[in-house]
Amino acid sequence: MTRVSREVTLVLTDGRVLPSFHVELPWWQEVAEIIAAAKARFGLDLAILRILSTEPGRPNGGGQVTYLAQGGETPIPEDDHPLRPDYAKQGGPARTLAWAQQALGKRIVNAEQKRTWNLSAIWKLEVEGEAEPVWLKQVPHFFAHEPSVLRYLGQPVLIAAGPEGRQLIANLPGTDLYQADFPTLIAIVKDIVHIQLRAAADLPRLRSLGVPPMISLPPAISSSAPWAATLAARAAACGLPETLVHGDLHPGNVFGTAEQRTIIDWGDSFIGHPAFDIIRLTERLMPADAAAVIAYWSELWRNAYPGSDPIQAIELLRPLAALRMAAVYQMFLDNIEPSERPYHDGDVASYVDIAQRMAPGE
Repeated sequence: MTRVSREVTLVLTDGRVLPSFHVELPWWQEVAEIIAAAKARFGLDLAILRILSTEPGRPNGGGQVTYLAQGGETPIPEDDHPLRPDYAKQGGPARTLAWAQQALGKRIVNAEQKRTWNLSAIWKLEVEGEAEPVWLKQVPHFFAHEPSVLRYLGQPVLIAAGPEGRQLIANLPGTDLYQADFPTLIAIVKDIVHIQLRAAADLPRLRSLGVPPMISLPPAISSSAPWAATLAARAAACGLPETLVHGDLHPGNVFGTAEQRTIIDWGDSFIGHPAFDIIRLTERLMPADAAAVIAYWSELWRNAYPGSDPIQAIELLRPLAALRMAAVYQMFLDNIEPSERPYHDGDVASYVDIAQRMAPGE
């Protein structure tokens, strides 16, 4: 049986190596369980900085994983890496929490580190005098436009943004909607189309806020897809406008309840064709459910843009959506230090292969 949990080893910044221990949750970036186990087993209050090594052949989950962790000890100076975000450096979590307390103007009673990896670090903060927690998020430089998008949308509520990709975000009721049922998926479609209809009329403002265009395909990817430009032009001719695209609209990036939902994690957002989001939202659904969700999405857009052909746009953009994901993962690999690359190893080739299998003539 394949092991899907983690065997964790913690290397402390003073050079000590703690005995390995087991945690159930397999995903490497989820660190709350690790920190709780270190407290219970060793009496240490730690912050996880980054991965040092993983078991070969595992795509972002399970196996033997070694992390660098910082506590109250005197650290040994380490060599920096030019691609390392501040939250993954020695003293980084403390600097981030100090910024958060200053920005809030209130004492942080408890800070629970939930996640850290090359795409974000997340803490849940209990703040003196506040009934609801506050979420502290920090992102690398290539997601720097996310706070501007949150300000534009107004939900989730951005309390403050600061240097090194730091953000304070108000709490949202509910939970992630990974297990969204069909009516909830339909509601998510209505939510994103409402946002995109507004944004389509507001592109100059969005561009001024730093929202980028869709990522360009690197030469190594574009050379494998000579059909890409033709498909993009044909999709543009289907009559839908450019707008704000979330870029990673799966149900887990929607938070709340079936009745009250908020689309979160806008770091991947860009200005482009709205069909990219519906392709992502439906890619893991059963065919009948996917077709019904797409039909509803298409109806909303046809009503807003009479004479458009949303279904045709989707079919034309499917292979381009896979190429775009390959380009995004290549961008991640180009902008993170080597020890963090196992999170994304294999993703570029996988998405190029998907695109080739959907390409015209295949």
